[in-house]
Amino acid sequence: MPPTAPPPPPRFTLHISMIEPSHYLAVAQAAEGAGFHNIGMGDSICYPRESTSKYPYTADGKREFLENKPFLEPFTIIPAMAAVTSRIGYDIGVLKMPLRNPLTLAKQVASIAVVTNNRFKLGVGTSPWPDDYEICGVPYERRGKRMEEMIEVVRGLCTGDYFEFHGELIDFRSIKLIPAPDRPVPILIGGHSAINIRRAARLADGWIPSTNARDELSGMIATLRGHLEDFGRAAVPFEIHASLSQDATPYDVERLRELGCTDFRVRLTPAYTLDRDKEPVDKKVEFINRFADRVVHAVPA
Repeated sequence: MPPTAPPPPPRFTLHISMIEPSHYLAVAQAAEGAGFHNIGMGDSICYPRESTSKYPYTADGKREFLENKPFLEPFTIIPAMAAVTSRIGYDIGVLKMPLRNPLTLAKQVASIAVVTNNRFKLGVGTSPWPDDYEICGVPYERRGKRMEEMIEVVRGLCTGDYFEFHGELIDFRSIKLIPAPDRPVPILIGGHSAINIRRAARLADGWIPSTNARDELSGMIATLRGHLEDFGRAAVPFEIHASLSQDATPYDVERLRELGCTDFRVRLTPAYTLDRDKEPVDKKVEFINRFADRVVHAVPA
């Protein structure tokens, strides 16, 4: 039996959604200077006054913590951050893909990949809230199938060649986008439901789970590996992301690497607090540098 290949060097993403809008550029520069590999963004369209939907990632299903949080549109703020940095990458983790028009989304993805010089990865998922679909005028039913077709459309149009598509939900004649990136845009799928794990193994370049519980991740990653094998993709490079707490240690990273995780995401600000971000930018920079010294540069490659 051939020797097992060593794991790739760990990569670290600073997730910065919901911060004070005027802080993004300084934070991006600080993250690049501190040695982070990537900056992650969240996605939100709006917050409805009334809703019967439940948020799937809090114990009580409530989402009031989002009501007054500033969510900048990721395709707008990422080019601004990329313009003041030169090395660090960017991703959307994750975009509510089915809410978008597939052709205009493909144009956005191609454009952002070009202007960032291929420093962009597209993370996608389906919104858990029927409200989003109602407000955007998109059917909630078959949202997963719509996302699958949209992934094909984005990939096909980002080649820069003429491309046509005739699916169950999306149909258009042969067109091309100019400009297009000179390499494929990596696509990551988010969510830890069984169908999204299978979908990621079949269609994506990586997976972003919505849990950081090691016991849960262990089983999910085993399932993911099985699907990759079934689809003949076991030898294809594949990213597996994991979340870290703000007080994480190198030991925490090593434990997750043992499971096969390749990328590690830490939030700049707590996600589930009701308060809007009021932390000064210099305090954010201090955290970025401390975390980099304590974790990013302390984990063996």
